[in-house]
Amino acid sequence: MERSPRARRVCLTIEPFKGVRIAVPKGIAYATALDIARTKRRWIASHRERMARLEAEALTFQSAAPINRKVARRVIVDRLDQLARRYGFSYNRVFVRHQKTRWGSCSAANNINLNVQLIRLPPELMDYTILHELVHTRIKNHGPGFWEALAECVPDPRQVDRQLNAYAPMLLL
Repeated sequence: MERSPRARRVCLTIEPFKGVRIAVPKGIAYATALDIARTKRRWIASHRERMARLEAEALTFQSAAPINRKVARRVIVDRLDQLARRYGFSYNRVFVRHQKTRWGSCSAANNINLNVQLIRLPPELMDYTILHELVHTRIKNHGPGFWEALAECVPDPRQVDRQLNAYAPMLLL
């Protein structure tokens, strides 16, 4: 439990490798927050089981050799350039970082951020992620038009997206 000046109500969160957190706003006693958490006992237990599975999966990925960030950046940026040329996309700048929550993102200024962990994915999933962000240089949302545009580059993009989700524990490391 921790007092949070930003919290407006008692907030329960469960994160891999961190556990259960109860954010308690000003004006609410810790005992009251603990009572609220007790009412959510089943929810907490089921999510802790899920987090334990995610942690175990993440640890299997961790046993892989460490990533040489310079080599990974070169490979990822080269592939980004190849795919951008092949499909006629342009972008502003590219950043390759170690991100804990996402494989990539595209800013309003068409700057593309890619996760260094992409180097560990199967090539078709790395390509999918890069193309996903390149399509965002033209379409800034995930509406039907986005998926149609992505389907011009990747067959059945929603299925590939589900395959990518299987690698989500890799982001936790």
